[in-house]
Amino acid sequence: MTTESKAPRPGQVDLKLEVVVIPVSDVDRAKKFYQDLGWRLDADFVRPDGSRALQLTPPGSPTSIHLGSGPALPRFLIVNDIEAARAELIARGADVSEVFHRGPQGRVAGPDPERPSYGALATFNDPDGNVWLLQQVTQRLPGRVSADSTAFTSSTDLAAALRRAATAHGEHEKRTGKHDDSWPDWYADYIVREQTGKPLPE
Repeated sequence: MTTESKAPRPGQVDLKLEVVVIPVSDVDRAKKFYQDLGWRLDADFVRPDGSRALQLTPPGSPTSIHLGSGPALPRFLIVNDIEAARAELIARGADVSEVFHRGPQGRVAGPDPERPSYGALATFNDPDGNVWLLQQVTQRLPGRVSADSTAFTSSTDLAAALRRAATAHGEHEKRTGKHDDSWPDWYADYIVREQTGKPLPE
């Protein structure tokens, strides 16, 4: 008689592998190399702690690269609710750090007080020391995604976008002082703009 081990049930929170950090010895040389290959430059700026963020994306790829140096370079998992993602990973046995954000001196406990997209982070390691970085993203920055492409990978992801649109629409109705019968169009416009990094409707 054989007994079959039960596989763990699939996760309920979306963890999108969107960024892999590539170790390089010369960031500017690597940047030129990948741009010459036709890869889109998404970002090149200095973070509050002085580190440089440089992201490129291969044509048609849903996953990007960061160019970096040093040990323990992380892989980025993008989530729309970092507390829910953290709680599920902990329940499944991962030792996940407290949520933090980046400040001038490095890590600062808690999410960024202004709650910007990209402003809440947490990390965990696998048994071999590979580092994973959770990053909460609710609104894309311009240039980080295709301006004419929107997609949802799960009903959970879509539901979170609808909740954000509903909250924003409630503020919109408060500002106008009247009920908006065209709320489905407003929701749709909000969600597409949020995903493509365009200014949000008011």
